[in-house]
Amino acid sequence: MNEAITNGFLARIEERKALVAVIGLGYVGLPLVELFATVGFRVLGFDIDATKVEKLQRGESYIGHIASERIALLRDSGRFEATADFVRLGEPDAILICVPTPLGEHREPDLSPVVNTAHEIASRLRAGQLVILESTTYPGTTRDVLRPALEKSRLRAGEDFFLAYSPEREDPGNAAHSAGKIPKVVGGFDPESLRLAHSLYSAVVPKIVPVSSCEVAEACKILENTYRAVNIALVNELKVLFTAMNLDVWEVIEAAKTKPFGFQAFYPGPGLGGHCIPIDPFYLTWAARQYEANTRFIELAGEINTSMPAYVIGRVVEALNARKKPLNGSHVLVLGAAYKRDVDDPRESPAFELLERLSAGGASVSYNDPHIPELPAMRKHSIRLKSTDLTPESLGTQDCVLICTDHSVYDWSWIVAHSSLVVDTRNATRGVTVGREKIVPA
Repeated sequence: MNEAITNGFLARIEERKALVAVIGLGYVGLPLVELFATVGFRVLGFDIDATKVEKLQRGESYIGHIASERIALLRDSGRFEATADFVRLGEPDAILICVPTPLGEHREPDLSPVVNTAHEIASRLRAGQLVILESTTYPGTTRDVLRPALEKSRLRAGEDFFLAYSPEREDPGNAAHSAGKIPKVVGGFDPESLRLAHSLYSAVVPKIVPVSSCEVAEACKILENTYRAVNIALVNELKVLFTAMNLDVWEVIEAAKTKPFGFQAFYPGPGLGGHCIPIDPFYLTWAARQYEANTRFIELAGEINTSMPAYVIGRVVEALNARKKPLNGSHVLVLGAAYKRDVDDPRESPAFELLERLSAGGASVSYNDPHIPELPAMRKHSIRLKSTDLTPESLGTQDCVLICTDHSVYDWSWIVAHSSLVVDTRNATRGVTVGREKIVPA
């Protein structure tokens, strides 16, 4: 790459004159938009969802923990514009790809969003642009999948355009670990690509962690989430065992985490949810098969975690049976449809499978979530419901209230007081002192 092109790019970053594009304006992309625009860059946001684009252009947010006032400030600053017109991909200096990377029908990587985005970029790619993939994926994706798609433009990575990988580390709803406070791992296709990506991200995050290749950066993200998935599987398996031994797994964990070394607390639940942990380990197991390697430990963890909804339904059935009620014909209210506390993100939430399993067993199901007024369409689930209001009457008509997500707005003592049976998958009712005979852990 011409040294003058590199130096010119670095100067535009330093002077905040570089135009940054973010493709995919969801839970990862929108915080990035805000980071770059806030420090003075002009940002062009792309999304295939015209409804999202229209809302952003009106200064409205569709993500619960990002207030509309913040979006309005970005719009009014003149530094942010949202568009669904991918013809404009030739305008930006840097293009950050933040599209989903879901699993296919057989838990194989579905990179079609990345590939389709790459084709859109390739048809407008110009010399000197920097393309960075942020979507979580297996090692080798940037070099072996994204690069060839981009090079259909007849431009070459490392010669005509810059290419890098930097994994997203977004934790929706966690103000202590917002995007602007988390160190950024960056791997470049070549040294100049790394240099530019390093400089760009340095403008918005406190620490850059450069690594030797795109593959190392890709593997880093997979390791982070596999680590969590495996440890969650461990405590989920122990939950089943300790319940059979009449031990409280939550009390055991609280005692164990007083050890000041060699232990980190992970917590059981009704199943995995979110945009990373239920998916990323399977990207690694798929990639391992390409090298004729087995990842038995990771696959076992996946089996345990995906079995949790069935275990929870079993606990609901046991609890109803103990009260001489069958699941068939019972009214069951699921509390929480988001995958974790205090967010409006339902991706991969176990609530969908719980509701469908309960319904398949003959139960009359409903749900409540103050952050999700209606269940959105999901690729793997067909259930569609609207959130039920919580009142003494609505709780009193339920044969079972099943806690899936422990939102902080819920008054657990009030909920228990007006319910006949509460099955708790999150230890949400630990502080309830009256009516504990109604509570069954799951």
